Amino acid sequence: MTAEILEVIRAYETIIIHRHVRPDPDAYGSQGGLAEILKTSFPEKNIYTVGQEEASLNYLRRLDTINDDTYKGALVIVCDTANVERICDERYRLGDKMIKIDHHPNDDRYGDFRWVDTHASSTSEMIYEFYLFGKDKGLKMNDEAARLLFAGMVGDTGRFLYPSTSEKTFLYAGELIHYAFSRPELFTAMYDVEEKIVRLNGYVLQHFEILTSGVGKMAITKEILNQFKATPADASLLVSALGSVKGLKAWVFFIEEEKEIRVRLRSKGPVINGVAKRYNGGGHPMAAGASIYSWNEAEDVIRDLEEVVHLGH
Repeated sequence: MTAEILEVIRAYETIIIHRHVRPDPDAYGSQGGLAEILKTSFPEKNIYTVGQEEASLNYLRRLDTINDDTYKGALVIVCDTANVERICDERYRLGDKMIKIDHHPNDDRYGDFRWVDTHASSTSEMIYEFYLFGKDKGLKMNDEAARLLFAGMVGDTGRFLYPSTSEKTFLYAGELIHYAFSRPELFTAMYDVEEKIVRLNGYVLQHFEILTSGVGKMAITKEILNQFKATPADASLLVSALGSVKGLKAWVFFIEEEKEIRVRLRSKGPVINGVAKRYNGGGHPMAAGASIYSWNEAEDVIRDLEEVVHLGH
């Protein structure tokens, strides 16, 4: 598939790269990293990265503003996005052909060309693998691409702590750090947090619950967010905070937004993305997300999660 994707890329003069809504470092890293590789490799092509910007990730990349006409005859590449509902900027439909590059389960087989590797730690890892495949076929890496791909890998592996981290992940990270970018500056930007988020994290650690089943739960209402002057995106940064709690098998964060309640699921073993799929979501076996529309539904999610934990042990 990498060979086929490279041939498709060669055939187009304009390439527009998308990623998922509510982006994380891997979304930006894979999107921007691929764009930088293609710009360096094919300076004659028009390469754009689009989508709604996430201010907290501006240190990684600023996105392009393009008009609808740019999509005419263009190749669209969507990175790190499991299903079409999560593609940021619906204009992806206006392109001539579409490529999907992703490491989530391939439940939604969208796109004219698909490269999905669920064993990859991140889509950024896949983009680096694409470069390795093509480096003797015209693909070139630059320092900015290396910075972005490294950030994406660090972000999606929890600084190389998550089980998805493989020997290949460490090998690729080790090669990327030879490029000229500052890891201390990057880590500072990625992990320095505002005081309000630290205080909200303290609230989470004080108020989360552990059920006898080994399931943890935390509800963050709009009132709590207002109390700490935090956003739902701020609260989502704290989902991994319970990962070191002894005895916890899986946990769920409910984060109230204006029109829905975001469900963030994490696990230390039981496969929980099936629970997410029941509630308009999906994701990885041990890290998934969904949406519900009432607090009554939250109780249903907890029951389903308890059932999965019970069956998993």
